[in-house]
Amino acid sequence: MRVFLVDDHAVFRSGVRAELSRETDMEVVGEAGGVAEAVAGINSAKPDVVLLDVHMPEGGGVAVLHGIDSGPVCLALSVSDAAEDVIAVIRAGARGYVTKTISGAELADGIRRVAGGDAVFSPRLAGFVLDSFTGKSPVPEPPLDPELDSLTPRELEVLRLLARGYTYREIAEKLFISVKTVETHASNVLRKTQQSNRNALTRWAHRRRID
Repeated sequence: MRVFLVDDHAVFRSGVRAELSRETDMEVVGEAGGVAEAVAGINSAKPDVVLLDVHMPEGGGVAVLHGIDSGPVCLALSVSDAAEDVIAVIRAGARGYVTKTISGAELADGIRRVAGGDAVFSPRLAGFVLDSFTGKSPVPEPPLDPELDSLTPRELEVLRLLARGYTYREIAEKLFISVKTVETHASNVLRKTQQSNRNALTRWAHRRRID
């Protein structure tokens, strides 16, 4: 089972790597400490499971979930047990959420379970997700936005970088893709959002707080 670690604390990553090295059916195939590095690394390594920190600069775990290709399942691993954090990463596509108080054996078991299709949560966190589906959650549902929802994870990542003012070449370097591929994604984003040029697209993104 191929595992990728994402956490902005190198010491914590080392600890998790050491714990998982004891498992004969697991191999850590990569790690990253930031969003862009994580997206590029995950898309390149193509792991089975991603252990994903929630709070990191440049958008955190949610930004990673939006940026990676489909394929790996993601298990959030965080110090936070706040309802808004749990619900945000589950809405973004994570398969489970456990806190960093979990033991090494419990973490390994959680990895196996999400890889097998189960949803995994630390005690009481599952209630936040159930409340979200039943309308009892204190965290409001995001408004429907068909144009935004039509974007692929990669197109959304390109949109974020465009909104921050990066050039096509800079985006290509950050995402480890060609300039031509960036141009294609940007063209798709303009078409799907019905914006006429980059300036209009940037204003559109800022109104939706995509930056």
